[in-house]
Amino acid sequence: MMVAGNEYGKIVSIEYAIDKVMDGCTLMVGGFGGVGSPPTLLQEVFDKGVEQLTLICNDTAFPHIGVGPLVKEGRVKKAIVSHIGSNPIAGSLFQEGKMEVEFSPQGILIERIRAGGAGLGGILVDIGMDHEWLSKGKPIVEVDGKRFLLERPLTADVSLVYAKKADPFGNLVYGKSARNTNPLVAMAGNITIAEVEEIVPLGELNPEEIVTPGIFVHYIVKSRGVNWKWAWE
Repeated sequence: MMVAGNEYGKIVSIEYAIDKVMDGCTLMVGGFGGVGSPPTLLQEVFDKGVEQLTLICNDTAFPHIGVGPLVKEGRVKKAIVSHIGSNPIAGSLFQEGKMEVEFSPQGILIERIRAGGAGLGGILVDIGMDHEWLSKGKPIVEVDGKRFLLERPLTADVSLVYAKKADPFGNLVYGKSARNTNPLVAMAGNITIAEVEEIVPLGELNPEEIVTPGIFVHYIVKSRGVNWKWAWE
């Protein structure tokens, strides 16, 4: 289907979009174990040779999919994630002190991203209050006689998300479980780039199916499909 106009200037080439991802930037990526991660954008980031990244995502995926190859090649200096157990290379890099890892329980991680996207100052949690390792360096706030840790919000220089459909304004519809963390990641980027399977004319999306409003999306690129062969090379 032909795109009916690009009046908002959001539909761009993948090369133009990836130019926004630079050495040393904070990169937030949607997805869960590679599902819902933007394969074409991540391949372009990998091919560009970007390094010294601070990576914020649910996990470090597997070595050959999602954000895994960036970790595998030592391009990530710090990962803020819920776990790294599916990627043994990430575990080795962490143990050897070659990659810093900041762990957050999955629900807290997602809430921190949501807080960043909503412009909140953080979230209050009681998880980790009794554990020095978990609470180290985190402010303690008392509310109605109960003490909480302040978990700080998370934002990124660039957020990369994956969606099933977009219109030229950047309204996004997600496909089933690939929706996962993408809607909140889309809100938390100073620049948000959406890789989509299909771009449709304005007005064609069912408003009831739109999850991410276009106001959060800066650029849209057409996906080339899922092909992780490059990561094995």
